[in-house]
Amino acid sequence: MSKVLELVCPAGTPAALRGAIDAGADTVYLGFRDETNARNFPGLNFDREELREGMAYAHDRDREIFVAINTFPSPGNFEPWRQAVDDAAALGADAVILADIGLLQYCKENHPGLRRHLSVQASASNADAINFFHRQFDVRRVVLPRVLTVAEIAALNAVIAVETEVFAFGGLCVMAEGRCSLSSYATGQSPNLRGVCSPASHVRYEETDDGLKSRLGTFTINMFDEDEPVGYPTLCKGRFIANGKTSYLFEEPTSLNTLDILPDLVEAGVVALKIEGRQRGKAYVEQVVTGFRQAVDAIANGQCVPAINLDSLTEGQKNTAGAYDKGWR
Repeated sequence: MSKVLELVCPAGTPAALRGAIDAGADTVYLGFRDETNARNFPGLNFDREELREGMAYAHDRDREIFVAINTFPSPGNFEPWRQAVDDAAALGADAVILADIGLLQYCKENHPGLRRHLSVQASASNADAINFFHRQFDVRRVVLPRVLTVAEIAALNAVIAVETEVFAFGGLCVMAEGRCSLSSYATGQSPNLRGVCSPASHVRYEETDDGLKSRLGTFTINMFDEDEPVGYPTLCKGRFIANGKTSYLFEEPTSLNTLDILPDLVEAGVVALKIEGRQRGKAYVEQVVTGFRQAVDAIANGQCVPAINLDSLTEGQKNTAGAYDKGWR
């Protein structure tokens, strides 16, 4: 059996890291417990000792650890990001996932042997941009934004000099990653600088006579009937009144699921599948990784992808292939 697709899986806690590896992850990606990573939420992520222990757990089982240092340094405060790169290198990370060009240059100059991957936060979605990062910073892999069709990914892979990793399951960001300011507008907390998109400290749920109201900061994001699944309040998945009609203006609550198109992604030249969900618990990670491990192994053995139902783990109990098979232009 040959490994057709690398399975890159999330860990927001040491328990989730061990669960992902035991369930069949090839690689676990994670971040430090500070603003240097884009999932900077209370109770998540790793201090240096936890990462040391997690690194040993992974490497003892011939698995890899990628450290996401994928927010943009604050003006005049570059030191936490430099330190994160230095510590990831010292602890034995197999790759760092970076977005900022200054940080990429720092890593190239000070840790030339540390493999550099380009975060989706860099929003590099065309050949010129991707080849620039490869040429200037020796980036070896790019995590593609969730805005490309399978055909567009195949066309990219024909003309770029780096590996491509794509999102395969989990939260579906419908905006241009690294460039969205909606959450910053509503809360004053930047996902791009501080790693906090729709931070829990600004989330409120209120019982009203008309139903359950969800709020982000001072903004009402949605109103749910009693029998409706309740979504987390993010502005891009809010339900608003426009032109006299109430609807989801950007995207209704749903999760990305590529199980049905995995053979197409292989044919397009993708080398790695990224499961989203560092803010989710160990049980979620174990179930999703187990399902995708079965699917990836089936493809590697020349078999059809088995029927795997992950609907109970999706947002709103709905799933979509997103832009991968979009029919609009």
